[in-house]
Amino acid sequence: MPTVLFVCVHNAGRSQMAAGLLRHLAADSVQVLSAGSEPASQLNPVAVQAMQEVGIDITEAAPAQLGYDTAYDADVIVTMGCGDSCPVFPGKRYEDWKLDDPAGQPLDTVRRIRDDIRERVAVLIDTL
Repeated sequence: MPTVLFVCVHNAGRSQMAAGLLRHLAADSVQVLSAGSEPASQLNPVAVQAMQEVGIDITEAAPAQLGYDTAYDADVIVTMGCGDSCPVFPGKRYEDWKLDDPAGQPLDTVRRIRDDIRERVAVLIDTL
């Protein structure tokens, strides 16, 4: 079973939405991890709301620190807006998704980000 790690700076919005969408769309065929280079103290409540609108509950997730062991376990690492703050782990397949940060954004904007992530996750599933 492939393992996908989603990484963004705060692990509170984009990476959590991506993880929730991959779990939902791929069911038990993919192991899903998410982490941040500088994790926030809580999830972005607007991201949680946007995900609930499509029937996906991410409230049990919590921002987590990106560590070597987490990256080591991943077959694919998807970064989202980290730039130089996300370390590179040699020998891993990387994808860098250029996505707006949902932090401080209104729900309509976060919905667009969610929908963009959903499309990218669907393509990712096809490549695993």
